Amino acid sequence: ESLWTSLADGRVRLRIDNSCPQTPITVHQMFKESLEKYGSLNALASKKNGKWEKITFSEYYCLSRKAAKSFLKLGLERFHSVAILGFNSPEWFISAVGAVFAGGIVTGIYTTNSPEACHYIAHDSKTNIMVVENQKQLDKIMQIWDRLPHLKAVVLYKDSVPERHPNLYTMEEFLEVGHDISDATLDDIINSQKPNQCCVLIYTSGTTGKPKGAMLSHDNITWTSAHCSRAGDMQPAEVQQESIVSYLPLSHIAAQIYDLWTGIKWGEQVYFAEPDALKGSLINTLKEVQPTSHMGVPRVWEKIMEKLKDASAQSGFVKKKMLSWAMSLSLERNLNGSSSSDLKQLWTRLADYLVLAKIRSALGFSCCKKHFSGAAPLTTETLYFFLGLNITLYEAYGMSETTGPHCLSGPYIYRQHSCGKPAPGCRVKLVDKDTEGTGEICFWGRTVFMGYLNMEDRTKEAFDEEGWLHSGDLGKLDKDGFLYVTGRIKDLIITAGGENVPPIPIEDAVKKELPIVSNAMVIGDKKKFLSMFLTLKSELDPDTSDPTDILTEQARDFCQKSGSKATKVSEIVATRDRAIYGAIQEGINRVNRNATNRVHCIQKWTVLPRDFSISGGELGPTMKLKRLSVLEKYRDEVDSFYEE
Repeated sequence: ESLWTSLADGRVRLRIDNSCPQTPITVHQMFKESLEKYGSLNALASKKNGKWEKITFSEYYCLSRKAAKSFLKLGLERFHSVAILGFNSPEWFISAVGAVFAGGIVTGIYTTNSPEACHYIAHDSKTNIMVVENQKQLDKIMQIWDRLPHLKAVVLYKDSVPERHPNLYTMEEFLEVGHDISDATLDDIINSQKPNQCCVLIYTSGTTGKPKGAMLSHDNITWTSAHCSRAGDMQPAEVQQESIVSYLPLSHIAAQIYDLWTGIKWGEQVYFAEPDALKGSLINTLKEVQPTSHMGVPRVWEKIMEKLKDASAQSGFVKKKMLSWAMSLSLERNLNGSSSSDLKQLWTRLADYLVLAKIRSALGFSCCKKHFSGAAPLTTETLYFFLGLNITLYEAYGMSETTGPHCLSGPYIYRQHSCGKPAPGCRVKLVDKDTEGTGEICFWGRTVFMGYLNMEDRTKEAFDEEGWLHSGDLGKLDKDGFLYVTGRIKDLIITAGGENVPPIPIEDAVKKELPIVSNAMVIGDKKKFLSMFLTLKSELDPDTSDPTDILTEQARDFCQKSGSKATKVSEIVATRDRAIYGAIQEGINRVNRNATNRVHCIQKWTVLPRDFSISGGELGPTMKLKRLSVLEKYRDEVDSFYEE
């Protein structure tokens, strides 16, 4: 067997060696082991009419078997997919586990996808059954159903069925469909599954070209759930039951491995947030649940930071002073360790007790022992802000192709700005290193995926001769084996003069100098000098989450201090507000003075009329900046920078 395949029914050779000798198991074997230990514990909690409804691991397992039988009854074929299109819910989890039990492959689809994007994935993965959340998602499928020859049925899990349609079921109807499929039939299918076969497809949103379906094996899922979570110090329920809030898209590997699969492995209690979590309701759920561990992407942590800064800007003089006093003590202790005097330590503890503990409680983090961040790099500003609240953000690093985390930080593995060390049994090497020791990060271990579905050439490109997976990311290792990711190879700007410029440090520096700036993007590939796009911090529309024209409290604060009365983005941009443009230029000058060399200086900049967003096409589903899309969308502005 080869280390890779591009066939849905392919098998791969597992990367088992002395550092990771554990016996490979299937998803069903993992669930059975957990069932024996955690059967009576609560597994999933969701809110119905203002009350939390909970189901135990035993009930969860029975419902997953029921779903599996119904999938079989509706004609799910071996290694064909069940696609799920909807917000996180017990139905999402039960459909996913049921699909795997039935010998299918579970495929999540982003709820923000267009009908065409849904069609591409459903067609590529040979989707037999589609599970959708509501009418809005159902409408997308209705538009494309006749072009999906493999699609046999659709299940709707939140709304009621508007009009009867053959092969359209509510969740209740669906769960009863398979009652005449015998346990023996299902068990035969379960027992024929092998750990080196595919059970999950993660479509990487691919900043270029068609999305690629990353195939993950049973072993990828079960090994990563067991070992990467322990590296991050997630506790098994027999030690202490972890409770977490599920809100990030499950079509993305981070949430799927952290919420769904690890939840089963260690008996965690998963609470489902409301669908408008990222529009502001997440904090309410966190306050109610008080989770023991929480994972966010950098944009989530930034939003919490901005909310707190806004609240602080509106509070009275004494409160403001108390907060900045407490935060500066906490930051200093977290940066310098406990080398300070006894008196200082006493003040720091007092500040934490009087001020910071109350803020953590208001955020829902009173019981939270571990705060993780992944999917994109954190800015120094965000890192330091949370250290000021006595919250350490543990960064993890990996990709869909490494089943999520390959390198992790945690309570015992932590260094600032690093994403920790490879999980035990995983390896990392750097290739094509420059003089400073920065090279391309490559991965080896049982997290490494099987290959891209139906894309043999792209799969071959991802691996080298020895079977190491090439990430496309640049990084360096310190003498103790901590990894620091410095950027994407393809984001690296190579100027007309052949100088290499990593954009992220410059963008972070500008955002730190100018609190009015929401997004900064360096431009300069094949150009004579660097220029920059800036967007301003604006309030989000509560219904759509799209940026509005109204400046945030923090941005208005900046305007006042700079001597401007502006309250809207359009007022600043239309009039090229002298006070604000002057203040921005001064901030850029300060960044330029600290630049590595002249090439790294920003020569020209412009403020765009609207902040970046998913709907605007500048951000991907996990809020990652899509640099090529921005250059395409604002091509005229780029050209104007470089006109002779």
